[in-house]
Formats: sequence, C-alpha cells, structure tokens
Amino acid sequence: MSLAEGVAGLLLISGSVLLVVAGVGIVRFPHFYTRLHAAGVIDTLAAGLFLAGIGVLFGATLGTVKLLMIFVFLLFTSPTACHALARSAWLAGLREPAATIENAEDSKSAGEPR
Repeated sequence: MSLAEGVAGLLLISGSVLLVVAGVGIVRFPHFYTRLHAAGVIDTLAAGLFLAGIGVLFGATLGTVKLLMIFVFLLFTSPTACHALARSAWLAGLREPAATIENAEDSKSAGEPR
C-alpha cells in the first residue's frame, strides 16, 4: 500500500465518520432547525473529505481538477440550500416550541446578578 492510498483511505474514513455523526444528529436533535444545522454543516465537510480522498487517488490529473470544481460547487450550493430551506420554514410559520425559548431565557437570567 502506498502513501497516497493511506492518505486517501484516511480522508474517506473521516468523511464516512462525519456522515454517521450527521445522521445521528438528524435523528437525535429535537427541532427542525437543529437537525438542519447538523445536516448542512457536516454535509459540506464530509463531501469535501470524500472528494479530497478520491482526488488523492487520482493524482495530478484532469479528474482531480474536476473534483475540485465539484467541491467548489458544493461549497456554495449546500449552505445556500440549507439557508433557503430554513428561511422557507420560518416564513411558513415553523417556530421552535415555547418551552425551548423559555428554558433559554431562564438560563440566561439565572447567571445575572439581581
């Protein structure tokens, strides 16, 4: 096994682990917006790690340039799509439950001197 194969394997495994973490976050987080955050942020990084791993295996070829162009495309479109989805949910009236907002306000006021 060469050094390039080892680095590529490490990048691909790291991307896989991040996708598993994102999947767990989607299942475990309580609200739409926290789930969207878990999916959106980790998705971009995991895709970058996958593409970097494949690029290392390709070496310095035209295929690597194409993978870099795909990554740049994903770097712009994935966060934009997550933002558009969150904004459309907000405009449609999807709000966090009041209990979550009340708990956040209680924890903020608990640390302030009276």
